[in-house]
Amino acid sequence: QVKPQFESQANMSCAVFTAIAYKTQVVAGTMYFIKVQVSDAEYVHLKVFQSLPHENQGPSLVNFQTGKTRDDPLTYF
Repeated sequence: QVKPQFESQANMSCAVFTAIAYKTQVVAGTMYFIKVQVSDAEYVHLKVFQSLPHENQGPSLVNFQTGKTRDDPLTYF
């Protein structure tokens, strides 16, 4: 659901956009840290916020890190 937000903010188009791993952090909603494969050898880490259900809002891309590999650890950022 955040692929268009990422492509717009990172100014890139992704033929592949597959989540590989994720971590969560509970705040006033849930913060997701997601490792996403965007090409054969390129990965990005996304920080996505999902508000509480009663707020009726979709997930929003908060931050991202590019230039990652499959082996890079997924950390809170």
